[in-house]
Amino acid sequence: MTIYSAESFLDGQILFFDKPLYWTSFDLVKKVKNLIRDSCGIEKIKVGHTGTLDPLATGLMLICTGKATKKINGLQGLDKEYITTLCLGKTTPSYDLETGFDKAYHTDHITKEMVHKAINEFCGEQLQIPPLFSAKNIDGKRAYEYARKGIEMELEPSLITFHEIELLYFELPVVRLRLLCSKGTYIRSFVRDFGKFLGSGAYLSDLKRTKIGDFNLDNATTIENFKLMLGTA
Repeated sequence: MTIYSAESFLDGQILFFDKPLYWTSFDLVKKVKNLIRDSCGIEKIKVGHTGTLDPLATGLMLICTGKATKKINGLQGLDKEYITTLCLGKTTPSYDLETGFDKAYHTDHITKEMVHKAINEFCGEQLQIPPLFSAKNIDGKRAYEYARKGIEMELEPSLITFHEIELLYFELPVVRLRLLCSKGTYIRSFVRDFGKFLGSGAYLSDLKRTKIGDFNLDNATTIENFKLMLGTA
């Protein structure tokens, strides 16, 4: 088990965490920072993450401490891998289960061959419209602030790339995919667009981030294990 000290955190650490379900990315950063401060007696220390995950997503987050926070910008640009589970036949305003269902669609016309065709269509570089239920900045406010007030607007598209898309499971209405994509990709937007391509609707039912560049979820720890490493559990 790795043993950390105040000096090691100040000099800079890149910590691998498996973000718990329902936690925001800020929740995780705040918890890690408080644990380090309390266990090591550090009054001030910089702690930040290299890329957000939605509260309903789990998986790999990189948390940088001390001098390692200077590496955040570079790490944010790395490709990311996700295991994505979507359900066809229904949609929600947020494209996931943060909001309730708003529309229903037929799925009996969808075949496995159609899903493979969609996968081929989405591989490569493309323009993607971010979801309104996102942290995208619009005139000094987060997009979700407008969305939660019922204000309709469409965000400017961003250029993103899907390097690899692999079908892992198909049993209507559930489709599970492995996605390897570029920085700035919104998986919920992909699910929205994937459902439309299939002549139906879709929402994201489960999302797990498994890789950031060469960093792997298999090497990540949990908050509980981190407490043990700090001797605070």
